[in-house]
Amino acid sequence: MLTTKFPTINRESSMLGFGCMRFPTTPEGKIDEAEAIRMIRHAIDNGVKYIDTAYPYHGGESEIVVGKALQDGYREKVILTTKLPVWNVKTHEDMMKLLDEQLEKLQTDHVDFYILHAMNNERLDAMQKLDYKKFYAEAMAQGKVLYPGFSFHDDAKAFLRMLDDWDQWRMAQVQMNILDDENQATLEGVREAGRRGVGVVIMEPLRGGLLANPPSDVAAVYEACEDQRSPVEWAFRYLYTMPEIVTILSGMSTWEQVTDNLRIFDLKEQPVLTETEAALYKSVKATYMARTKTRCTGCKYCQPCPMGVQIPRIFQGYDAAMLRADSSFASGYERIVADEADASRCVRCRKCERACPQHLPIVQYLQEIHADSTK
Repeated sequence: MLTTKFPTINRESSMLGFGCMRFPTTPEGKIDEAEAIRMIRHAIDNGVKYIDTAYPYHGGESEIVVGKALQDGYREKVILTTKLPVWNVKTHEDMMKLLDEQLEKLQTDHVDFYILHAMNNERLDAMQKLDYKKFYAEAMAQGKVLYPGFSFHDDAKAFLRMLDDWDQWRMAQVQMNILDDENQATLEGVREAGRRGVGVVIMEPLRGGLLANPPSDVAAVYEACEDQRSPVEWAFRYLYTMPEIVTILSGMSTWEQVTDNLRIFDLKEQPVLTETEAALYKSVKATYMARTKTRCTGCKYCQPCPMGVQIPRIFQGYDAAMLRADSSFASGYERIVADEADASRCVRCRKCERACPQHLPIVQYLQEIHADSTK
């Protein structure tokens, strides 16, 4: 297992982290506790040093199962991260109440990282008003939290605002993969975090499984490469060559995924991206992106539409279906129609186009997607 260190705090971690959002489940939809515990402990026994969970995962059950898995001496072997559900925080006191509830579920007296969950501009405003820094000072003084951090879902400007807001951040968890180097925090944001000594933890390295099962034209790009690796290994390799990245989370749902990931991350040292590999990733991304129509980033500058058209929902849903090379968007579009938010309501006022930072021909795309999704 490739071992790494968080900068500034000098804590040893592993490049592979166990994400606890996608545990195996029973036919009734509950976590298969015995199998999940077996998987977690096997990963730890084979070098995984980082465990990531959160308050809402598996309907609030993930933290409970993680707590059980980390008994019998396993807690001391890992960095344990969970997240403050900021949407449930209405008062300053709520933060400590939620932390105490989570510590009880996790059966531990402290977490290594306690991070603000799914932060964006709006949530940062709210946390500032509730004095999140004072909460961290209190929790850290009591030994309940060792290090502060945040997970992030917004744009690059908002990411820099998060970094600027506090010089005590020790970790930032961001979405990054072959397709998202210009989305959300962006590659430049990752590098800026690294320059500031903030350890970067990656979520969605496989884009929700999309990159694990590429369409035929993308698969052909990989197959033409002299070095033969699975799409999953290529996706992870893209990330673990980046010097700023400390840990890559994988939401492992099966025993086979655990063992395959342990194989992929069985590295003695961090590789360096070669020119050939960089060209491969560029070609892979271009092939994926050629399948899309809008390339909408979901920034929502076009919202609200005066007629209620949910433009980002339509555009991103359509592009995602094209990336997967399936026809699933038609049923999704039916739900948008039912919500009275579909493209037929567009009156071509073009207010959205004037607001779009990417200068997309939104009205044209809406007409074409509506026609394609209702034929």
